[in-house]
Amino acid sequence: MDILLAGATGLVGSRCLPRLLDAPDVERVVAPARRQIAVQHPKLERHIIDFTRLGAARCLFNVDKIICTLGTTIRQAGSQERFREVDLAYPLEMARLGREQGVRHFLLVSALGADAESNVFYNRVKGEVELGLRALGYPQLTILRPSLLLGKRGEFRLGEEFGKRLAFLVPGKYRPVQADDVAKVLVEAARQDVPGVEVIESADIRRRAAR
Repeated sequence: MDILLAGATGLVGSRCLPRLLDAPDVERVVAPARRQIAVQHPKLERHIIDFTRLGAARCLFNVDKIICTLGTTIRQAGSQERFREVDLAYPLEMARLGREQGVRHFLLVSALGADAESNVFYNRVKGEVELGLRALGYPQLTILRPSLLLGKRGEFRLGEEFGKRLAFLVPGKYRPVQADDVAKVLVEAARQDVPGVEVIESADIRRRAAR
């Protein structure tokens, strides 16, 4: 199968990429990104694109499955409007283009607490993108809702450092989850053909990754 991986340079996406390239049933990995991906591999197609003009890259979406690991923070984005663009507009536009091309399975990294009716802006946006994806009618839709993501990043995040140190005090449902575990479960789900909508909560991500 051919898979498009959006967010291949990010925390989860960069951990999905080698798993996809090593998978014997994955023939091609299409990786659109804002900057060049350092990895080179016979299966990998690297494309630098403008995410504000995704329609211009619609030919890239002629694949079997799409994995979207795009995500930012309001601090990184600089505003709520920019955050909505990255975490809501881009995933939904990619999903729409994928449906036009006949993609049968879309996989998204959302967040614990995603709820379109939430009073918390972050959770509300995550819930809105989930609702938008459901409305597109994908034969198979997989949504992962990890809690605080842990893993080596290019920048220091104080909240994650606290989360790492105090994880033992957090109830299981909210306990931080390793980005490697999210990537493992995400890629395993991408290799399955089970019609319908599956939502995998954070605690289930940890359980599946431990198998």
